[in-house]
Amino acid sequence: METKKFLLTEKDIPTHWYNIAADMKNKPALPLHPGTRQPLKAEDLGAIFALELSKQELNMTDRFIEIPEEVRDVYRNYRPTPLVRAYGLEKALDTPAHIYFKNESVSPVGSHKLNSAIAQAYYNKKQGITNITTETGAGQWGAAMAYACKFFGLELAVYMVKISYEQKPYRRSIMQSYGATVIASPSMSTRAGKNIITKNPNYQGSLGTAISEAIELATTTENCRYVLGSVLNHVSLHQTVIGEEARTQMEMAGEYPDIVIGCFGGGSNFSGLTFPFMRDTITKGTKTRFIAAEPASCPKLTRGQFLYDFGDEAGYTPLLHMYTLGHNFAPAHIHAGGLRYHGAGTIVSQLMNDKIMEATDIRQLESFDAALLFSKTEGIIPAPESSHAIAATIREALKCKEEGTKKTILFNLSGHGLIDMTAYDSFLAGDLKNYELSQEEIDKTLEEVKKMQ
Repeated sequence: METKKFLLTEKDIPTHWYNIAADMKNKPALPLHPGTRQPLKAEDLGAIFALELSKQELNMTDRFIEIPEEVRDVYRNYRPTPLVRAYGLEKALDTPAHIYFKNESVSPVGSHKLNSAIAQAYYNKKQGITNITTETGAGQWGAAMAYACKFFGLELAVYMVKISYEQKPYRRSIMQSYGATVIASPSMSTRAGKNIITKNPNYQGSLGTAISEAIELATTTENCRYVLGSVLNHVSLHQTVIGEEARTQMEMAGEYPDIVIGCFGGGSNFSGLTFPFMRDTITKGTKTRFIAAEPASCPKLTRGQFLYDFGDEAGYTPLLHMYTLGHNFAPAHIHAGGLRYHGAGTIVSQLMNDKIMEATDIRQLESFDAALLFSKTEGIIPAPESSHAIAATIREALKCKEEGTKKTILFNLSGHGLIDMTAYDSFLAGDLKNYELSQEEIDKTLEEVKKMQ
């Protein structure tokens, strides 16, 4: 049998992150102050984020940014991650397509989120920050940040979306095992949380709500900063270690992807895999397709609008120019908690608007069908989020079968689902369902945003 895994060594861990903004013809719009509507400077963002992260957020000129050796030292605990040829899945689909996946589930916390968590913890520690706040949806980002904070000796408070807090107790336990404080959001510990609970006592939370609470705590606590696990430019930057490794590994396999796919919530794992390949599209004109697979119940790329909007529900964040469903959008309670975010990052949104990438929406039941097929053929139970990428991959592989075309497909397995077995229990018992959004619902949540333009 041909080689299945393409493995690198520690010396192959990238030395630089790739900043795609430097190569983009149309730069992503800068974040705006919600009051003055003026573009923000790094010093302005420094009240919320570590200053070096704020500088990375606004950097539109440097193509490559050096990875600090202290960060690479921690990366060595699990990087480089494997690139795997999915022979079992190919055989089950009877497709002429060659399917590869980058396996980010091998990190200590079981997902790609650690790539940015380590970097963000490092820059905060270097600045002398002692306390960190953040939000988490499914718990993968919270777990990653808890691990990173423990490594660098930082205190961490995590606002976890209430529905995920209840659905995924073991992710909560992982965070607590690393020493983090975990609060179900919305909570009564912040003004934002109290206002939301007063308005809707039974509200099960959203990432927008959890972000509001985490930012409020960060800005009212001494020597404290906020960190975010997706959406922002510097988060996407850190995740490009995935794609930089994958480029080298695809060369080892003797192939170049015709299609690159990632699941999509705010954009971190999608950006991490695709941006280094998009470099060739932007600078050399290669014809690779880049597909973001988002849930049909939270379709910001496929059905949202490209507008300035808040990144959180309470309106604490700067205004971001992004594809959005509205910061007050209340997503359905799907098990892919990491994808239940109302907006997309500004870089991804600009790339989407420029048609350098595309998006597709996946229903919940299709994603779990894909997950079970993948687990049976490749032996890995994927996270519900990653299953959206698998479902999109299966769609494209079956198109190759129908058309008789041989294409190379690469997708990101952003995390494993071993802590999501309650979701699989529900699916196997027939208790899960698809959630459909009417255009009327989307129009309603965008009304307020359109007034802000």
